[in-house]
Amino acid sequence: MTAFKRLVEVGRVVLLTHGHKAGRTAVIVDIVDHNRVIVDGPTNGVHRHVASLSKVTLTDIVMKKLPRTIGTTALKKAIITQKIDEQWNQTAWAKKIATRVTRASLTDFDRFKVMRLKKQQRYIVKRQMAALKKTSSA
Repeated sequence: MTAFKRLVEVGRVVLLTHGHKAGRTAVIVDIVDHNRVIVDGPTNGVHRHVASLSKVTLTDIVMKKLPRTIGTTALKKAIITQKIDEQWNQTAWAKKIATRVTRASLTDFDRFKVMRLKKQQRYIVKRQMAALKKTSSA
């Protein structure tokens, strides 16, 4: 049994972590050497290029039956048929990134509204906990 679950392989979906395309997903199309891979993400605006493995993060998603050096149009069709983007958007990792982006784009007034809602939520939870403690001790 292998210790590693995420292997560098053709068809593995990766998250780009550096550069102007950071935060977008792509698919490993070919392996150049032990440090570099060719990635392509036609549905996310990532053009085919050589990426260093230190600049990408491997995900758990692997495309099935993907030949090496598949063309961009065929890759796009395979991504759509295998619903790779939907699988990625369902992960907790993608949701966390989306939340981070949303929070970073908030205006001052939006941050104020979030603070007020959190205060209201804390008050409701505190009141419910007090009621539960009162009924359990009685």
